[in-house]
Amino acid sequence: MKADIHPDYHMITVQMTDGTTYQVRSTWGKEGDTMTLDIDPTSHPAWTGGSAKLMDTGGRVSRFKNKYAGLGF
Repeated sequence: MKADIHPDYHMITVQMTDGTTYQVRSTWGKEGDTMTLDIDPTSHPAWTGGSAKLMDTGGRVSRFKNKYAGLGF
C-alpha cells in the first residue's frame, strides 16, 4: 500500500434539520467539526412522501405541460 495517498478519516458530528445529531467518520472538515444539514431524510419530500412544489422559471413547466397535454401528464 502506498503511503500518504489515503484521505484523513476522522469523527464529525452531523446535525439534522430537526436538531438531532449523530457521530460519523468522514473526510469532511476537521476532527470534531459539526456538519449542519439543510435537507435530510426527515424533511425532504422524496423520503417523506410529501408533494414537491414545481418552480416554474420562465414558463418551462407550463410549456412542457401544454406541449404534452394529450399524453396525460
